[in-house]
Amino acid sequence: MKRRTFLISSAALVSGARGATAQAPAPLKLTLNFLAGGPQAGFIYGKKLGLYERAGINLTIEEGRGSATTAQMVVTGQTDVGYADAPAAMQLRSRGAPVTIIAPILQTNAFAIISLAESNITRPQDLIGKRLAVQPGTAQTTLLNAIIAGNNLNPSQLQIVNIDPAALVGALLERQVDAILAGADFQSIQIRDRGVAINEILYRDVGVPTVGLSVIARDDKLRANADLYRRFVATSLQGWAEARGNPQAAAAAVNEAFPSVSVAQVTAQLAVNVRFLCAPGATALGRVPDANWQRTHELLMQYLEFPRERPLAEYYSNDYLPASPPACS
Repeated sequence: MKRRTFLISSAALVSGARGATAQAPAPLKLTLNFLAGGPQAGFIYGKKLGLYERAGINLTIEEGRGSATTAQMVVTGQTDVGYADAPAAMQLRSRGAPVTIIAPILQTNAFAIISLAESNITRPQDLIGKRLAVQPGTAQTTLLNAIIAGNNLNPSQLQIVNIDPAALVGALLERQVDAILAGADFQSIQIRDRGVAINEILYRDVGVPTVGLSVIARDDKLRANADLYRRFVATSLQGWAEARGNPQAAAAAVNEAFPSVSVAQVTAQLAVNVRFLCAPGATALGRVPDANWQRTHELLMQYLEFPRERPLAEYYSNDYLPASPPACS
């Protein structure tokens, strides 16, 4: 897959930038978790509005090849800041990599158990005796064990089918399986676009509210230029607040920057993503409730074998969040 890059040039001098002096904007490269779309719209719309330029940042946005790859690029210094699923970054940190989560954007994951409405699968217990398609090796597949245990099920009661990610939607539509583990902001939309009614069981609603897509950076870069990263985080949260309030304009900005994605597709994705900007109980963008962080840590220690001797505080930092981030409501 070839990555696409979107670069917005800035004026030579920036006036009125928060915390920035009148000098050439600081270059910063952001690598996304995947191809541009609804889950990435806040950054792209923020650039369209000139928010980064006004903050003294000359931002380049590069598409990614998956959260694990993006997190590794941050660790190896190939990019200045990454956008990746929190467990992917935390897994590297658990092995000693110098990467820190500095701003969760989607405060809970968008993982879901997706089924056709006609199957009447509306709760985990309805999966008993059913064929469930999973993607081997992914966090959502591993965390299925947490759903099984937390909902008084036995793995033997489910018929697990390993399947290639590209075949998930087709297998469900062709009724080769009864349900799939996938994304509410991706596969669900693909299926609905075909006029098919579905049911979703969101992971966060059945005991697995792990922190979702987040801004991550390498420790030494954070220490060397803390003000730059604070400006980036504050601006990004503002961009997401603007995208939440103006979804069609945000979708148009994504399409303008990356024409291969349609406005309709981004609009549909963004309508889902805004539901995950704040976890239950959260009051502001970027600030995940402590209970969610603790639950994420517990699940990763239990099901992804994170080291128990490494404290939760080593995985993320609130030091780069603005004092007054945009409110959840």
